[in-house]
Amino acid sequence: MPPYIFEQTAVAIKVRDFFIDRFPQFDRVAGVFSTSGIEKRHAVRPLEWHDIEPGWPERTAAYLEGALAIFIDAAKKALDQAGLTGADVDTVVTVSSTGIATPTLEARAFDALGFRRDVKRVPVFGLGCAGGVTGLSVAHRLAEAAPGSRVLLVAVECCTLSLRADELTKANIVAMALFGDGGAACVLSTNARGSAVIGTISASSERLWPGTLDIMGWTVDPQGFGVIFDQSIPVFATDHLRGAVDEMLAEQSLTLKDITRVISHPGGRKVVEAIEQSLDLPELSLTAERDVLRDFGNMSAPTVLFVLEQVMAAKPSGRFMALALGPGFTLSSVTFESGSV
Repeated sequence: MPPYIFEQTAVAIKVRDFFIDRFPQFDRVAGVFSTSGIEKRHAVRPLEWHDIEPGWPERTAAYLEGALAIFIDAAKKALDQAGLTGADVDTVVTVSSTGIATPTLEARAFDALGFRRDVKRVPVFGLGCAGGVTGLSVAHRLAEAAPGSRVLLVAVECCTLSLRADELTKANIVAMALFGDGGAACVLSTNARGSAVIGTISASSERLWPGTLDIMGWTVDPQGFGVIFDQSIPVFATDHLRGAVDEMLAEQSLTLKDITRVISHPGGRKVVEAIEQSLDLPELSLTAERDVLRDFGNMSAPTVLFVLEQVMAAKPSGRFMALALGPGFTLSSVTFESGSV
């Protein structure tokens, strides 16, 4: 986690002071700060940094510094848990959609992590909130393609750098109530070993809905990224998620009854509720998702990996399905087994 903490109550006061006289609809949107289910978030820059209304150069500099620090920290922790060093890594998959880095983050972390000169690099951009699950899928396929190799997946996002004082839109204010920064990493291999092993991936799948490009994503202008959040996201999830999940599981000769626990990216409180409703899960059953949302906010790609870590900390046995919705509009899934199924 980055060093700065955004307490939700403090953010709500600051945002209100800034927008109340400039955005007539503010009071109709402001309730999201109290209903989001978020108490605090972490950020690579303090809240006051946004007072200067930074442009592309300032936001990019903050991303390069903040994202790199998170990348190195998360990667070191994952490698330590796996009993490995950077020199043991054969492939690095880097997932990030909240900044532009060329050379990419894994190249910038080369010296700090001690990667070999022949390490393979797979940077992935543009997946947004679906990036954590899709990153697992990509890393899994790369590990399977080279049996015995070790693939390091690192998902890093600095979502708060996209907060915009100049954007007088509901989507921007919702983003100010939801976004946090953070990173997560894990190691995948066909030769997994040790106490850090949490499961064996058996399948992955994606679904892309046509005609949905305007539901979630970025706009780009001289000031930076601008968030696209359509208010229909929870409704869309309620109406379309179950059919897609059923199709994905049918390809594996499974149904939802075969899944011990669904592990979901918690985009926001309403999205979590929509997932429970669509999949006929017991109300408030996605407790880890709510806990992560409360303490870290929506960090985009790495958020679902935080949920995964919390769920698997209890060492449950069974078959699990990780899900995340993201720009496209797309659904990404990974099915894995832990313990005896």
